[in-house]
Amino acid sequence: MRRALIIGNWKMNKTVGEAVEFARALAASLPDPVGRDVAIAPPFTALYALAPVLRATAIALCAQDVHGEDRGAFTGEVSAPMLLDVGCRFGLAGHSERRRLFGESNEDINRKVKALLRAGLTPVLCVGESLEEREADQTCSVVRRQLKEGLNNLPADDIRRTIVAYEPVWAIGTGRTAAPEQAQDVHRFIRQFIGHMAGNDRAGEVRILYGGSVSPENAGALMAQEDIDGVLVGGASLDVDSFRKIILY
Repeated sequence: MRRALIIGNWKMNKTVGEAVEFARALAASLPDPVGRDVAIAPPFTALYALAPVLRATAIALCAQDVHGEDRGAFTGEVSAPMLLDVGCRFGLAGHSERRRLFGESNEDINRKVKALLRAGLTPVLCVGESLEEREADQTCSVVRRQLKEGLNNLPADDIRRTIVAYEPVWAIGTGRTAAPEQAQDVHRFIRQFIGHMAGNDRAGEVRILYGGSVSPENAGALMAQEDIDGVLVGGASLDVDSFRKIILY
């Protein structure tokens, strides 16, 4: 059975002090055991300080991004071995903001997924369509291409280890959310396509998250869907109370 996973992506928010205060408050507010996997993705600057705070809790660290190479002359970049060293367990690859604002291609994202896997981290491959693509009935073709190229040349067992996050771009930070049934349709398609790539047994083990204006009000209905195994939370993960409600919905 696939274990639910909730990841809070803080994006470019919270100083180190704010991050530590938040992490302590969140950990203290959760029951033991939580009954599902929980991770937060703070800015790079807070990772080192958060590692000891979270070490004895049920909350894992996730990186917001990673470089595709393990080392080298890449000023300003952070490698997967560095993320492992600082205590990360997960790493995002291909978030829509990285694709849209920084021009990352599927090939770039494929290199990042492979780098995370090499380091022993769990990649969270983000996929999703824009509003224009949805209105043109291109959702499946866009997501299929992102999956095919993002997971290109990966062994089936590495695909099984990868988490996929479906985040319709038109729903991120807009307050608009795909209806649970709409999201389920795309999640089912993702699982079926992964089945073509890695076999149905492995596809049945892959966790697929939903991201896009997730809130305490809609998280339960989304996660009640058969193929939605958790959520990638943006703005609602910046407040302890709202994020706690999503975790425990």
